[in-house]
Amino acid sequence: MTDSVVVFSGGMDSTVLMADILGKGKNVQALSFDYGSRHNDRELLCAATFCQEHKIEHRIVKLPFINELFSSSLLKSGKDVPDGSYMEENMKSTVVPFRNGIMLSIAAGFAESIGAGEVLLASHSGDHFIYPDCRPEFNEAFSRAVFMGTGEQVSIRFPFANMDKRDIGDLGRELGIDFTTTWTCYKGGEIHCGTCGACDERKYALRYDEGFDPTNYAI
Repeated sequence: MTDSVVVFSGGMDSTVLMADILGKGKNVQALSFDYGSRHNDRELLCAATFCQEHKIEHRIVKLPFINELFSSSLLKSGKDVPDGSYMEENMKSTVVPFRNGIMLSIAAGFAESIGAGEVLLASHSGDHFIYPDCRPEFNEAFSRAVFMGTGEQVSIRFPFANMDKRDIGDLGRELGIDFTTTWTCYKGGEIHCGTCGACDERKYALRYDEGFDPTNYAI
């Protein structure tokens, strides 16, 4: 019997969440999404490897329409990913319209189908500034809608909602996560670029300035 469905990208946040949930003894299935982002291939490889090592049932859902229809620099069909921190105006171009809403809807339907009582997403407080579908008011409203729409069978939970990315990095270190097996960079190159907003956040989360970040960055 599956307790939880984790939306599992293969990034550091969802990997820490997965490790934390496994450590609490829950039976988990992982759901990943291939939606045409520049870094999808890198992330999905990390997700698949983690699931194989931990014997977690893992499904990858292809959503080609997002890359075909939606506008975002995060997508292969979009403009170049900008450099800079998330606090800069240009980083808003990386928003994929309603991405979390779409993925959570699919995950909720899957959870209901297999009898799992909850869907978990690793969005955190640092996401709130730039991504509308990560904000507390969205999470609360969407959770209510899913609970009602599944006949009160499935709850959506955001365990890291009150944590920032550094809190997640610290938790991952406590859990023994090898962060070199996770992917963050939006540009999806051979190694992390070190200059995009995602890499900037990763450096903060893993305490790069303190020498704790094991990531190999181009810059």
